[in-house]
Amino acid sequence: MDLTDIPDDAYDGDGSPPDRSAFESPDTLLTGGSIRERLLDTVTAIRTPTKVSTIADRADCDTETARDYLAWFAEMGMVRRYDGRPARYERNDAYFEWRRINQIREDYSEAELVDLLSDVIDEIDTYRDRFDADSPDEVSLVDASRTTSTEAAWEALTEWETLERRAALLDAARRGDSAGVDTPHSIDV
Repeated sequence: MDLTDIPDDAYDGDGSPPDRSAFESPDTLLTGGSIRERLLDTVTAIRTPTKVSTIADRADCDTETARDYLAWFAEMGMVRRYDGRPARYERNDAYFEWRRINQIREDYSEAELVDLLSDVIDEIDTYRDRFDADSPDEVSLVDASRTTSTEAAWEALTEWETLERRAALLDAARRGDSAGVDTPHSIDV
């Protein structure tokens, strides 16, 4: 029997196939939710200045509605507007960092933040010792691959970068610094 063959006893023919009309269509699942929710989902995913018409297409709404919501999102600081013809918008990472830092401050006491930060710093120190470097950016993947597989080295360096980002977020939350974190990658704690 080939792996793609269906065994004889898999379907005895007595039952009826499922009623596919009872399932939601993929289009409904992908475009479900309010226009605001769809636009918000779309905006949080764009990393480069994008035309309003493209954002409207991705959110499955008309351009004028998208333009109105995008103006509101820009007033809130969620997106950056780039003037011109056509106007373009992109996600404002600083806004989402600010939100994340405030969420961390709400979720953890200062003592818990210090404990978490201490644990993360200990893990970072382990990577510093392992690679004999102060930052993952100082480590050559080629050199690190001499003692371990390239994939294992890459995973370790990526984890180290994540820990650095986490430490920066925790420290910003501990200090009450809602201005943001000056590292370039966004990682949730």
